[in-house]
Amino acid sequence: MNRPQPVEKMIDIIKKLPGVGPKMAERLSYHILKMPQGEVERLIDSIQKARQTMKYCSACFNLSESDPCPICSDTAREHNIICVVETPQDLIAVSKVKDYKGLYFVLGGALSPLDAVGPDDIRIDKLLKRLKSSKITEVILATDTDSKGETTALYLAEIIKPIGITVTRLGYGLPVGGDIEYADELTISRAILGRKEM
Repeated sequence: MNRPQPVEKMIDIIKKLPGVGPKMAERLSYHILKMPQGEVERLIDSIQKARQTMKYCSACFNLSESDPCPICSDTAREHNIICVVETPQDLIAVSKVKDYKGLYFVLGGALSPLDAVGPDDIRIDKLLKRLKSSKITEVILATDTDSKGETTALYLAEIIKPIGITVTRLGYGLPVGGDIEYADELTISRAILGRKEM
């Protein structure tokens, strides 16, 4: 017996989410259908409100309700150091570390020649523009330690060093091939304290 068309459509949409395969999409769809109507409406409402209110900060490209975001507008932060991350999730992971008081920049991805993601496909031009128009003295490259993150870090180091800015990389307290967003606070803290110049 085939599934009803509305359920099939729901499964097709849910399985487009990252990390969700067909079986998980099916389980989530049927779970949502069993939820009380009020909970379903709250879920729909929270998704719509997040889509309507969240925007990218024009300085760091983190998701925020305000522009500039609270981090960029915080005068107590060190405005001469910037930590470059791939995603807003990575920024949240690093921001939990109390040892880092600088600013951030979200690239929006990593270089991946195999996936046809080049320098023009992420915010490298916006990062360079920000570095040239501010008093940044150090850039911490906090990209993932997988091949894409390493490629991105090496590329960024090559183009930032000639500007005269110190470029450092997180120390390898982070596991090679791992994602920053899944690392605990202590690991990220040690990685920041153990960063190396590139």
